[in-house]
Amino acid sequence: MTFLEVKDLHVSIDGKEILSGLNLSVEKGEVHAIMGPNGSGKSTLANAILGHPKYSVDSGDILVKGETIIKMPTDQRARKGLFLGFQYPTEISGVGYSHFLRNAYNTLNKSLSEQQNREVFLTVREFHEYVKKNLDAVGLDPSFLSRYLNEGFSGGEKKRSEVMQMLVLKPNIAILDEPDSGLDIDAIKAVAEAINKLIETGAGIIVITHYARILRYLAKLDHVHVVAKGKVIKSGVKELSEELEAKGYGWLGIEDDK
Repeated sequence: MTFLEVKDLHVSIDGKEILSGLNLSVEKGEVHAIMGPNGSGKSTLANAILGHPKYSVDSGDILVKGETIIKMPTDQRARKGLFLGFQYPTEISGVGYSHFLRNAYNTLNKSLSEQQNREVFLTVREFHEYVKKNLDAVGLDPSFLSRYLNEGFSGGEKKRSEVMQMLVLKPNIAILDEPDSGLDIDAIKAVAEAINKLIETGAGIIVITHYARILRYLAKLDHVHVVAKGKVIKSGVKELSEELEAKGYGWLGIEDDK
């Protein structure tokens, strides 16, 4: 049974249809890249999967292990093992970064306890040591643990923070919305290495990106999908991402966003 399945999904915002019958299947352990021009529906797909209230599902379905999640609120979808790394992470003053991570991790452990690779931390100190290892993996200073969630973070720090949260929480399927946008090459490599560490756990990964550069640093890449006008118009393997990088989108008969 496919872990995550998107079936003939139609999604609109304020009455305007953005997704027009999109289909996608992702198994645990698979790495998928989603590429396409601006406004094609890539971020809409990510937000619809996690149940953002702004996005209205008009028809179709989203299933996790054969169970529909369309009517579930976002927190229940997260308890199914879904994670979304935001394109534009929100600053939340007053919410301690470390406190947020520990509460989220413990909540997920209760829902995903059947997984054998999830540690149980009995003390705050044990959890802090676990988080620090993941901070090191993405090049963030331990001082981040004493800050408020995303408050005062630079753009690059926010992106690293999102993938660090992914490493800490260990989802079954992680969706990363443009984790490479606005980053220099060293930061892109650090983010890619963090994704590789999650790949090692057997999680499924969906990377939404405009460019092939971050994909070159991934340990594996099973599928590349091109989204345009709200649906997948072409799928292939890693070579497809390089072809898109070299040619743009014009050769597929859609508007090039470069």
